[in-house]
Amino acid sequence: MITEFNPRRRRIIGDRKQLLLARKAELQKALFERINVGDVLEGTVKNVTDFGAFIDLGGADGLLHISEMSWGRVENPRKVFKVGDVAKVFIKDINENKIALSMKFEDENPWKDAASKYAVGNIVTGVVARMTDFGAFVELAPGVDALLHVSQISREHVEKPSDVLNIGQEIEAKIVDFNEEDKKISLSIKALLSATEEVQEDAEESVEE
Repeated sequence: MITEFNPRRRRIIGDRKQLLLARKAELQKALFERINVGDVLEGTVKNVTDFGAFIDLGGADGLLHISEMSWGRVENPRKVFKVGDVAKVFIKDINENKIALSMKFEDENPWKDAASKYAVGNIVTGVVARMTDFGAFVELAPGVDALLHVSQISREHVEKPSDVLNIGQEIEAKIVDFNEEDKKISLSIKALLSATEEVQEDAEESVEE
């Protein structure tokens, strides 16, 4: 962009900053004209924050929120991305000049086959992810957590889950409730113990006979 022209002194002065801004505006306009919600793109990680990562899409930056980085739980975006990484994302939403991105592709949705995989009565293994006073949340797969209520941990009275369980501990439990609409699963170790004890009792009775 020319900011001063002096033909007598044969001097042309251009503002580099204005040129760059004009070029950026052109690229941004071109990008917004061709993208739509649902489009899959590749971009370069420009900045990483506590709440997400900004991805350069070639004309504008899109925000990949921490909750959209994976079907599983992401505690710290900086452990997933660093500046300069190339990320494959899809456009979740466009609001004026703001672009929301996601990496939670539907074909990788862990709830897609959950109805059969986590049907009531199935026995599953999982890892204790976090605990509260009323129970423990067990990760059955990335993005699929189930509640093990404190009353379902043992046939004996348990005051707090942390009294008998540890974060990171692998457990085996029985599915006692499955709600696909609300994405809620309930587990019971007690039901599994009861079933095991019944089998043992039946076996002992058979031996006695």
